[in-house]
Amino acid sequence: MRDIAIYTLTSALHDEEAVAAVTRDFLGSLGIDYDFRGNDYSDFGQHPLDLIYVRTGGTEGIFRQLLPTLRQQSSRPFRLLTSGKSNSLAASLEILSYLRRHELQGEILHGSTEYITTRLRTLTQAEQACQRLKGLRLGIIGAPSDWLISSDTDPALIRERMGIELVNVEIQELIDAVGDLSHLPAREGAEVIYDQLKRLVNRHHLQGFTLRCFDLLSTAHNTGCLALAHLNAEGIVSGCEGDVPALLSMAVVNALTGVSGFQANPARIHTERGELLFAHCTIPLNMVERYELDTHFESGIGIGIRGFSKAGPVTLFKLSPDLNRYFVAEGELESCQAKPDLCRTQQVIRLANPQQSRYFLTNPIGNHHIVAPGHLRETLEVVLSLLNIPSTQA
Repeated sequence: MRDIAIYTLTSALHDEEAVAAVTRDFLGSLGIDYDFRGNDYSDFGQHPLDLIYVRTGGTEGIFRQLLPTLRQQSSRPFRLLTSGKSNSLAASLEILSYLRRHELQGEILHGSTEYITTRLRTLTQAEQACQRLKGLRLGIIGAPSDWLISSDTDPALIRERMGIELVNVEIQELIDAVGDLSHLPAREGAEVIYDQLKRLVNRHHLQGFTLRCFDLLSTAHNTGCLALAHLNAEGIVSGCEGDVPALLSMAVVNALTGVSGFQANPARIHTERGELLFAHCTIPLNMVERYELDTHFESGIGIGIRGFSKAGPVTLFKLSPDLNRYFVAEGELESCQAKPDLCRTQQVIRLANPQQSRYFLTNPIGNHHIVAPGHLRETLEVVLSLLNIPSTQA
């Protein structure tokens, strides 16, 4: 099955031969791979992206008759594709207005070939990401850290809105398996934690987890930083400190890009320049060009990761615990630092819109945020609109 299916709306008043010729030219100009379904809507809603190609005017009534059946088959927004010929744009405007009046989501895909193909690519990626999220089992290994006083979540809400199952796993299960590692060199001890975490993930059939990692400092006398760095690089979304909203944010980024993102907190903010310094003691190893091993910053024991990523475009992202808002901002990773008085991986990021830095000082969603490679704002916004999560006005 192809990713894109195209269904048609055509008025009987128009000459089918002429309309078919326009259809061939228009769809051919897009250079996309698609299933052409015509007016057979029997499998509508079963492709990653379903387009309704409004070929002519006079199709508004046809759509209104189809709508109850289409809503039974799919709850996704309606995507109306139109060339603009034969009054098709006018009909699309009327249809979209009808949808909006009935509080249904949709959009018209019309404009230059470049705009349409770029938008189709964005929509397809977003729909595929939502499908990857559904059915995920994400573990909470230990309760969230005590200092995360604004990060509590409702598992039932997460399951309903995102299709993600949150699974509670007792931290003692990991502690017992790891034991006291103080007799081992730090690197060897960190590898033991990695091995046991991977076994725990397999035992509970998890695709990701967040770990109450600070408990390991007093029991194992080592850290989970190296383990999380490895596991994230292997595609197992792995977060720190039992922070569930950060884990969910990482899961969204991973579903979209295949990379979990860097969970970190701001250490310095320069609002006039829109410059922020983010730091944490672990980072996915598939996000760095090279890395060094140091101690964990706060405790001075075990292993911390000092990762150095390539400068370039990044996106900051965070979901709220109640899924009522999110923050997203694009910027540039300008440099990585190695100052001794901060968590080991340190990234200096300049936002494309400096005013967005005020969000962190006026209306933040907790302390942890996710730094993802690439400019992802537009695609993330589509993903989150599909999940009915409104954006933060930063």
